[in-house]
Amino acid sequence: MFCILVKRVEELHMPRLLLASSSPRRHQLMNEAGYQFEVCCSNVEEISDESMSAVELTTANAKLKAEPVSQANSDSIVIGADTVVSLDKKIFEKPTDLKHASTMLAQLVGKTHNVTTGVSILLQNQKISFYVITEVTFKPLSKTDILRYLSLINPLDKAGAYAAQEHGEFIIDKYSGSYTNVVGLPMTELKNTLREEFKVYPKSTIN
Repeated sequence: MFCILVKRVEELHMPRLLLASSSPRRHQLMNEAGYQFEVCCSNVEEISDESMSAVELTTANAKLKAEPVSQANSDSIVIGADTVVSLDKKIFEKPTDLKHASTMLAQLVGKTHNVTTGVSILLQNQKISFYVITEVTFKPLSKTDILRYLSLINPLDKAGAYAAQEHGEFIIDKYSGSYTNVVGLPMTELKNTLREEFKVYPKSTIN
């Protein structure tokens, strides 16, 4: 397990906020929202089970990521998250290589798929999980278009082999629902849950 201080103010009345994710995209979303938090990741092996739905898989993996961090930091609020792409019940996780990434994108071309993020928030005996689904429609891309797009990004650490925030305009026609969910963390729902259930609010950015 490793922890990285991102930004935090010592306040006796507010528990530490820990993000159990190494994803730079999630770090950026939390920073942009104004939260003071630490990154604290455990080296758990994620569940990969074709019999599970996208909702079941992401919520289970979010909890799996958060639990070891919560056990080691029982006085802290721990956020775990997991995101997958799915089409007709087939789940697209992270590609293994560029060929696999190209195959993934080819299967999504011209179609509407779901991006599902499961979130788990833990604090001692308080455990809250939720999920958010966004519909994303791809443009009718050619093989050349796909290869050009893959040359612009690193698809190997991205569910479905693409990133909405990285040249997404090349491949995405439209989306319905939370944009930040497609990036990796549904911020509106997360903010509401942290505020209503944990009394945690964003703070001003500290220089």
